[in-house]
Amino acid sequence: MSLSYRMVVVSDVHLGTPAARVEYLLDFLDHVSTETLVLNGDLFDIWKMRGHRWAWPLSKTRLLQRVMAMAAAGTRVVYIPGNHDEFFRDYIGVSVGGVEVRRQWRCTLADGRRALLLHGDEFDGMVRHSRLLKGLGSVGYEFLMGLDRFNAWWRRCIGRGYWSLARAVKGQVPGARSYIQKFEAAACLHAREQAADVIICGHIHHASLFTRDGITYANSGDWVEHCTALVERHDGQLELIRWAEESARLLDAAGAGEAPAAGGGIRRRAVP
Repeated sequence: MSLSYRMVVVSDVHLGTPAARVEYLLDFLDHVSTETLVLNGDLFDIWKMRGHRWAWPLSKTRLLQRVMAMAAAGTRVVYIPGNHDEFFRDYIGVSVGGVEVRRQWRCTLADGRRALLLHGDEFDGMVRHSRLLKGLGSVGYEFLMGLDRFNAWWRRCIGRGYWSLARAVKGQVPGARSYIQKFEAAACLHAREQAADVIICGHIHHASLFTRDGITYANSGDWVEHCTALVERHDGQLELIRWAEESARLLDAAGAGEAPAAGGGIRRRAVP
């Protein structure tokens, strides 16, 4: 049983890093049918791949093959490079294997709202990081993600569901919420200036969906810490999906007819 949507938006997969939770994303795509798939930035982490510490297991090749297969089967696939894969911004306007490379993308939702999709690093110059957040974003962040991978392995060993240590720790960092709020405000201001009703971003690894002062802000989150996607239903309504936590409930609601996995997480696919 598949979940049917008009549009699916994923961002910040960071292929090339050990932190990329590719098996979760593969499982999600295996259970989704959509007219349009938008890869909204940082699909690859070229920054890490230029160094000596990067990882490319077979699952990451399978993910790219899955995306290309979707394009070949008629799904419109739009790729908007982000700051970590800005190398591909040299190919804006090109279609590769049916995948359209765009700097940003405008579309009309099924309910008539005008949507603007972009990665979000465009707002970095408008939002200041605290020193602590900058540290967390470099050496501290790498250490935290290493702990998160160990935490995920341990929870699988003891039969527990998915839970992100990185998300819990980052939620306690002073100034983190302030930074997110400033980013959201900058995005909403840009949407208003661009005459868009909806703005859809990634970049900050914080999934969110709200409407304020007539502007709907949506952030599709990431597949490093949170395993989240933004979807447009066929009536034009937007919804956030937290796949690692909600997959069983969503599939059961769609009539899958199978017992939920422990913790409501991935089913059938073995997550490494």
